[in-house]
Amino acid sequence: MGYEANWRGTVGIVNPTKGTGSIEELTRLLPEGVGVIVSHNNIRHGTIGEFRSVMDSYKAQVRAFGEDAEKVDIIHPAGTPPFMVLGFEKERELVREWEREFGIPVFTSGMNQVRAMRALGVQRFVGIGYDFDDTAIVGDYFKAAGLDPVALVKLPGQWDRVGAVSSHSVYGLVKRAFLEHRGEAQAIYLQGSKWRVLEIVETLEQDLGVPVIHPVTARAWEIQRRLHVRQKRQGFGRLLAEMPLD
Repeated sequence: MGYEANWRGTVGIVNPTKGTGSIEELTRLLPEGVGVIVSHNNIRHGTIGEFRSVMDSYKAQVRAFGEDAEKVDIIHPAGTPPFMVLGFEKERELVREWEREFGIPVFTSGMNQVRAMRALGVQRFVGIGYDFDDTAIVGDYFKAAGLDPVALVKLPGQWDRVGAVSSHSVYGLVKRAFLEHRGEAQAIYLQGSKWRVLEIVETLEQDLGVPVIHPVTARAWEIQRRLHVRQKRQGFGRLLAEMPLD
């Protein structure tokens, strides 16, 4: 009897860029037996125009996964910006359309992060990200989901260089932003998968006493939930350590 690498199920991911950092992090966090198949968009500059124009590519790649349904059990078009620009309601309409057409569950990064917050009992949070100069786009999305972004902070620097920012620098920025609102916020939200900051998730939670919603750990949590897998993982924050049932 041969060994099947995806014996617990397979996710098809449409990555927003050709970078591999977040995919490498995700595959390290997922349990053995969960398969990952990846296709890529080529977002390079992080502009609103680029986020809008890439939606046709997302649709084509989701369709490719959907029409080859024997290969994947769930489809995840990753990357918050294109779908947040589309808007909360239109995003969900599009996802419902895909699910009706292909008969395969689909979830976006925004949907995933909302679900993670609800699973952790979070209503009010401080967010920090690098995608939008106009953080109202992010705020409007989460407000439409019934959540309360107390403050949203833009990480300084170039969009295409954010992966080189030190995790310790991000720690300091996140800590300052949270402490300004510590009496109001129940959690910290890190928006964007380009930065390499997994190592500070648990440190932030320990130091500040609140959960951290990180895009890669949230993705690993939901992929497991969608595949009916529940293998806890220590060292990367509450979401994976507790694997809450939503």
